[in-house]
Amino acid sequence: MDWKGPILDDHFHLNRNGRFLDAAKDFARVGGTDIVLVHCPDFSSPPVTRDGHQNAYQETVDTAEKVRQLGLGVRVILGPHPAAFARQFETLGDRAEENYWDSIDAALQFVHEGKAHGIGEVGRPHWPVSDEIWGRSNTLLVETMKLAAKEGIPLQLHVEGESDSTYGELAQMADSAGLSREKLVRHYAPPRVEESYTHGITPSVLAGSGSIDELMRTYESSPHGFMLETDYMDDPKRPGAVLGPKTVPKRTKQLLAAGLEEEILYNCHQDLPDRIYGAE
Repeated sequence: MDWKGPILDDHFHLNRNGRFLDAAKDFARVGGTDIVLVHCPDFSSPPVTRDGHQNAYQETVDTAEKVRQLGLGVRVILGPHPAAFARQFETLGDRAEENYWDSIDAALQFVHEGKAHGIGEVGRPHWPVSDEIWGRSNTLLVETMKLAAKEGIPLQLHVEGESDSTYGELAQMADSAGLSREKLVRHYAPPRVEESYTHGITPSVLAGSGSIDELMRTYESSPHGFMLETDYMDDPKRPGAVLGPKTVPKRTKQLLAAGLEEEILYNCHQDLPDRIYGAE
């Protein structure tokens, strides 16, 4: 049995200095139909002005248009990556929070113009930090959730992955902010997707080779489903990292062969993304 339906990669980066459009072509060549293109900052020198954020996001928006010309559907996610932002507390001090909101405002402008579909990847540090930075990061995250609730848009999150309490904490934060848990997408999520674990937050599962068994074990207890991603970095220094662009189509076909129902795959690749991001 072969899968002929849609195939969406929920977290995909492209780099003009990397394989760029050739990576998107690889994805399409093996059956991929849609990507969620997530802005990837210059980690060595992230913007420190609103104009700087605007210009950086414009490059991602321009890339999305080039990918559409290949025949792929593209949703765009823009925002201040926690790995770039949290370290600015050390270099910019209190100015870091102002810079964070400048970046959010710039991203939101693209959303209002219909050129982006949500904000991300935002979150909190996934490495050891001081209690002060941890607390400030969580405060900013709740405020960002409140903004997303007001605007009716999704957030893609990058958070720590080691703790079983993470989903529950994020669910409480979403509830306090008035944000639908479904609209909170946990990028780089583990393949355990039952509701008792995810608390109704949407898992964007990293589609590694070991994900199939756990997805098959837990998907029936997932209330609204999951999405699949590669977190493809398109980094010339790390070719194929995190997973290669052909991975989600391959994993989709393996899930079908393992017995996953077609309606679950349609939900994964079309119905759920449409509910969260809107139709492309």
